[in-house]
Amino acid sequence: MDPSEKWQSSQIDSDVPFHASSRHHHQTWAKTYHSFPELYIQPRTTREIRKIVALAQRCRRRLVIVGCGHSPSDLTCTSAWMVNLDHYNRVLNIDKSSNLVTLQAGIRLYELIARLKENGLAMPNLGSIDNQSIAGAFATATHGSSTRHGLLSQSVLSLKIMLADGRELRCAPDEHADLFSAALVSLGALGIITEVVFQAVPAFKIQWSQSLHPLEEIIGDWEKGLWTQTEFTRIWWLPYKKKAVKWRADKTEMEIRLQPSNRWTGVLGFHTYHTLLYISTWFPKILPALESFVLRVQYGFRHDGAHTMAVQEGQSGLLMNCLYSQFVNEWAIPLERGPEALSRLSAWLHGDQETSKIPYDLDGIYVHAPIEVRVTDTSTNPGTRPYLDNTVPSGPTLYLNATLYRPYNTDPPCRKRYYEAFEWLMKELGGRPHWAKNFTTVTKDEFHSMYPRMRDWLRVRNEVDPEGLFVGDWHRRLILPNDQGEVPLRLEEKVSKVEPAKTGGLNWFGQLLAV
Repeated sequence: MDPSEKWQSSQIDSDVPFHASSRHHHQTWAKTYHSFPELYIQPRTTREIRKIVALAQRCRRRLVIVGCGHSPSDLTCTSAWMVNLDHYNRVLNIDKSSNLVTLQAGIRLYELIARLKENGLAMPNLGSIDNQSIAGAFATATHGSSTRHGLLSQSVLSLKIMLADGRELRCAPDEHADLFSAALVSLGALGIITEVVFQAVPAFKIQWSQSLHPLEEIIGDWEKGLWTQTEFTRIWWLPYKKKAVKWRADKTEMEIRLQPSNRWTGVLGFHTYHTLLYISTWFPKILPALESFVLRVQYGFRHDGAHTMAVQEGQSGLLMNCLYSQFVNEWAIPLERGPEALSRLSAWLHGDQETSKIPYDLDGIYVHAPIEVRVTDTSTNPGTRPYLDNTVPSGPTLYLNATLYRPYNTDPPCRKRYYEAFEWLMKELGGRPHWAKNFTTVTKDEFHSMYPRMRDWLRVRNEVDPEGLFVGDWHRRLILPNDQGEVPLRLEEKVSKVEPAKTGGLNWFGQLLAV
C-alpha cells in the first residue's frame, strides 16, 4: 500500500481493520481479461466496508466489487481498488416459518446451498453454476431455465446497500423502492450490496431426462408443451448435425439415481475433446465432424431417440459443467420468435444466406457446439421488476447462448464475424444481450432504446453515487449517457491500455481520472 494511503487508513476508524493486499492478479473465470488492482481488499464486517468507502473517497480511488469473476467481459477489471466479499459471507437468520433467509451478500451460492440444505431448504431455481456470490448473481440478471421461474432476483425480497457516502440503506418494494428496482440489476455501479433477504423453498429432488432429437422435431413441438410440460427445460443445439439434446426435469420423491457414465463421459473424454478443440483453432473445418464426438462425450448419445435419466438433489441437478474457458454471447428474445431464430441461424451456418437473411459472409466460419437454449418467464411475477431486466415483460423469454470455447486459453478464429452475424439476428428479433456476457456490437444508443426504464436507473445511480466511486470504463462505454459531452465523473476510471497477455486473454490497465 502507498505510504500516504497507510497514513489515511490509520486516521479513519483506527480500531477497524483494513485487510488489503497490493499484489493481486485478477482474472475472469475464463481468463479472457486480467487486471492488477492497486489494492485487493477483503472486509469481514460492515464497519470495515464503511471504512473502505470512506478511505476510497479520501484517496480518490474507484471501487470495484468482485466475486468469482465469472463474467468474461471487462466489467470487473480495474487498476484501482478491488473489494472481494468472500469473508463477508454469513447466514444471519433463517426463519423456519416463512423460509426467509437473511444473509451477507458475499456468500457464494454453493455456500448458501450447503447452509440451506442443513435446514431442509433450497434455492427455488439456479443458473448453470453455483460459484457466484449471491449479490453478483442477481446484479447481472442471472437466470435458470424454466417458464415457472424468472430471474434469480425474483426471490430477493429486500436488501441493504452501502452507498458512496457511507450510508447503509435498506431497500424493498415499500422502502426506497426506486433504489430497490435499480439495485436488483445494479451492474456494480450503485454501491456495495451488503445484505440480502431471500425467499427459500423446501429442499427438493428432481428427476431429469435428456434425449436426442432432430432440430425440426424440436421446432415442431415449440408450442405443443415443449417448454411447459415440466418445471425445468433446456435445449442444447448441435447446428451442423441439425439435432438437439432436450433436457427436462420435474420435482420428485424418488430415490437418488446417478447418471450412467462411461470412460468417454469422464476424464478421458474431457481432455480428448479439449485437445481436439485446440487443433480446430488451426483446422476449423473439423468442427462439424466433432459434433458426433460431443454427443458421445458430453451426453453418451449415438442415435436419435437415445436418452438418459437420473434423480438428483435439485441444487446439484440443475447445474451443468461449463467444461473449458469460453466466450459466451447470450441474448434474450421473445419465446415465440425462437423457431425463426433457430431456423435462420441454422440456414446461415449451412451456407443458405438467402433463407437466413443475415447480411454476413459465412465463408471460413466454423463454430462450436452446443448452442444453449433456455427459457424464463418474469411476466407473471407480481413483485418488483428491475429497471434493467432484460427479459420480455409481456410473456416468456427465450435465451440463445452462442458459446465459443477457448481451448488452452486460445481464442477461436471465428469469433468476430460469428458474433457480428449472431448479434445482428438477435437485434432484428427484438433481443437484448445478457449483461455479463461477451456481446460485441451493441452501442450505447441501442442500449438506451432497448430499456424504457434506463433513465430511471441512471437517475438513481446519479443520486446515490454522483462522483462515480463505482463507475468504470465498461459503464461509461455502454450505458452512461452522452449528456454534456460525456464529462467524466470525479472518481470514475477509464481504460488506458489493453494488450495481449502472455498466458492468453487481455491485460487491462485503467487510469483514474481524479489522479
